[in-house]
Amino acid sequence: VGLIAKERVPVREPAPLENFDGQAIGQVTSGLLGPTIDQPIAMGYVGTDYAELGTEVFAMVRGKPVPMLVSAMPFVAHRYMRTS
Repeated sequence: VGLIAKERVPVREPAPLENFDGQAIGQVTSGLLGPTIDQPIAMGYVGTDYAELGTEVFAMVRGKPVPMLVSAMPFVAHRYMRTS
C-alpha cells in the first residue's frame, strides 16, 4: 500500500507498522520525502484489514510511533500528454 506520513519524520525500510493498539500489522518496504507533495511517503505491506484508503497506521521510527495514512498510488497524478 501507499503511505503518507502525518508528521515530517522520514520513514524508511524496515520500519514495522502497527495498529492503534500497538499490534504488528506489516512493514515498510521503502520510504522517502516526496518533494512534489512535500511530505514523507512510503510503501509497505499490511494485512487486508488495514489496506483500505484512509486507514491510520503507525510506523515505528526509533521507538516512537509515526502516524501514517494509507493512500492511493501513485501519490501524484500523471500530468503528461500522449499523442497518437
